Amino acid sequence: MFDRAQAAGLFTELQGAPLQTIDVLQGGKAALERANTEFGLALAADEIDYLVKAYTKDSQLQRNPTDVELMMFAQANSEHCRHKIFNADFTIDGVPQDKSLFAMIRNTEKLHPQHTVVAYSDNASVMEGGKIQRFYAKSASSPEGVGAISYQNYSATDDVLTHVLMKVETHNHPTAISPFPGASTGAGGEIHDEGATGRGSKPKAGLTGFTVSKLFDSAYGKPEHIASPLQIMTEGPLGGAAFNNEFGRPNLAGYFHEYEQTVGGQRWGYHKPIMIAGGVGTIDAGLTQKILFPAGTLLIQLGGPGMRIGMGGSAASSMASGANAASLDFDSVQRGNPEIERRAQEVINQCAQLGQANPILAIHDVGAGGLSNAFPELVNDAGRGRALICAPCRSKKAACHPRKSGATKARNATSWRLRRSRWHSSRPFASASVVPLR
Repeated sequence: MFDRAQAAGLFTELQGAPLQTIDVLQGGKAALERANTEFGLALAADEIDYLVKAYTKDSQLQRNPTDVELMMFAQANSEHCRHKIFNADFTIDGVPQDKSLFAMIRNTEKLHPQHTVVAYSDNASVMEGGKIQRFYAKSASSPEGVGAISYQNYSATDDVLTHVLMKVETHNHPTAISPFPGASTGAGGEIHDEGATGRGSKPKAGLTGFTVSKLFDSAYGKPEHIASPLQIMTEGPLGGAAFNNEFGRPNLAGYFHEYEQTVGGQRWGYHKPIMIAGGVGTIDAGLTQKILFPAGTLLIQLGGPGMRIGMGGSAASSMASGANAASLDFDSVQRGNPEIERRAQEVINQCAQLGQANPILAIHDVGAGGLSNAFPELVNDAGRGRALICAPCRSKKAACHPRKSGATKARNATSWRLRRSRWHSSRPFASASVVPLR
């Protein structure tokens, strides 16, 4: 670009797109089905029927839904976020089972907890640790009350009971679409889950792993916009390692496996790969449980600027590979920004160092569902309600539609990544409000 007039266009601020409504009152189920395809909502047939009834028949609403409402419902109620298959009732050989698949998994820990402190109830699990000595940089928020940060002057606290936390999750869909950022934000997403455990904890070490189809000559049945196994294994491990290293956490372990085979005339493989991100960390024993915060608590979103990236990820990742429009699949992939995530983690660290004086009452990552999930989960777990005011929230992409702003994965990244920390100040507020930090 050599023309000054063209360069000026880089700084043009566009107007945000208006809120839309879907005409369910006139169009009925067919209108929702069109929106389901256009927006990539991944709604099942029974969910569409439920929404039609909720907005029309025997409903107090008797109005058309907005696209924001539908997008938020789709993210929060997605398979990715709700685990509907694992939590569903199921029957084997005509015999109803008394436990869902998830209940069977939980039952093992229930019968044999073996030093478990937290399991199946937070962003990471916590196991009993031991008393250790901790060193940390003094700052204005430290118990000693030093006015300026000094990384040359450390304080030691003896015999602090510190537990071990651990987490493993997958980031398959984004890695299949765009391997480097997909694996990068997979590692970053696991890191923020650790930091957002209890009332704040410290990620320490990570692992990444990959399962793909045959590296060579494996085009059988692969959707066009899905990366090849070779591309995934060329770029994915670099993405996972890069985020860990740039965040400041060593990636100490991992694995690689390829599988593709014809069995009974059916070809099996991993065109949609398994990308595993995991890690371990530490947490103060006194901070393992979130506090049920009172009405009027200030809700704060902490992280980088929002951009038109990482949109509707929980719905997109709940579909079969190739079922979604290619443009929506690419839109759902985040971009990692380990520097912003490290800065957010430092805020968590400084708060957690205060022990019981920690101002964080509860904390949650901004994951695949974006704000559609993060704030609702926080207030729901506390038995509260909240008014979410989107208008003041600043976005790096001025023309970003409200529907996309609410469903952008701040998890790792909206373009930079709103890094996950969602923390609640104990300072009361007139009403629950969203406060963007820039």
